Amino acid sequence: MLLGNYPGKQGLKLPATKFKKLSPPPRILLGPGPSNVSKAAYDALATPIIGHLDPDFLAMMDEIGEMLRTVFQTRNRLTIPMSGTGSSGMETAFVNVIDPGDTVVIGVNGVFGERMCDVAERCGAKTVRVEAPWGDIIEPDGFISALKKNPEAKIAAIVHAETSTGARQPLEEIGNHLRDTDTIFLVDAVTSLAGCDLKIDDWGVDICYSGTQKCLSIPPGISPVTFSEKAENALFSKKNKVQSWYLDLSMICKYWGSERVYHHTAPVSMLFALREGLRIVLEEGLQNRFERHEKLGRMLSEKLSALGFEPFAREGFQLPMLASVILPEGLDDAETRRTLLNEYKIEVGPGLGETKGKIWRIGLMGESCSAENVEALSSALKSLRGG
Repeated sequence: MLLGNYPGKQGLKLPATKFKKLSPPPRILLGPGPSNVSKAAYDALATPIIGHLDPDFLAMMDEIGEMLRTVFQTRNRLTIPMSGTGSSGMETAFVNVIDPGDTVVIGVNGVFGERMCDVAERCGAKTVRVEAPWGDIIEPDGFISALKKNPEAKIAAIVHAETSTGARQPLEEIGNHLRDTDTIFLVDAVTSLAGCDLKIDDWGVDICYSGTQKCLSIPPGISPVTFSEKAENALFSKKNKVQSWYLDLSMICKYWGSERVYHHTAPVSMLFALREGLRIVLEEGLQNRFERHEKLGRMLSEKLSALGFEPFAREGFQLPMLASVILPEGLDDAETRRTLLNEYKIEVGPGLGETKGKIWRIGLMGESCSAENVEALSSALKSLRGG
């Protein structure tokens, strides 16, 4: 199978002048990710590289771990950034705990719940699906009922911020139910980390993973993860080897721990950027950051409502950093997004799966979450709709 515009053997004879210096156009990134990146984070990416076993780099690794614990609101020892995007975090969460034949209960109300099922099944797990319509939440009572019917479940997995629908999932009741059981509570927080409250310890979450390209406002390529003591015990008592060598935390933790045992070459420049991004988050303060996303999320919703866009996610459970909205009748989805991008330099996200062509997903995440960006989108849409 050929990829893209693969030209065959003649590609080896291309003149050097064919390729110009890279110059991507400026964009206001208001899709479901990535978000815009701060100048300080870009400066960190451009910092001269040092070795991944350099004493100064190892000291920075400790700082990253400390800052990640603060942002995750946890004391978990095993709290580290994985080399890879948020999907690598999802794989890390499952492959390090599951043995073939284990039961996993998974909440499915969008694309990323479905993806959890796929990953778990590739690990040989028996999946029990607890489903809800797209845009709705998984009712905690219903999820807990499924867990009571499957007391042998190794993992109970759910998405905190379902990026495909804009729904914010309540976690606390489920975590309280699982706290004194052997079942591991696994949460996808790719979109929510550093954008709304996420209390890993207080809510009884055992495994959580995220991504850097959403509310942390770092380029994609790193996935922060945290494992509780219960989850660590499950990792080190697995019957079989971890399915993935690259994501095997039983080895990686020796690099991030005091032993400093080499596993793979860490993405040094991305970790420079992560450290800077985390510093910016903590400088603003978690509560202030949450309030900024809530305030501007409400502002965006009000302006979109005035333009004929209706909320898609269930009332009372809508994400502050990602608005999912039903398109007004007569609005051409692809053409309007194309015009926003080409004429106004604004990117918004289309629907996925069963919502394709029906909704937009508009992100106000991290660096992109500003009143200026809300006004820019509102003004552009008013102009396009003849307002």
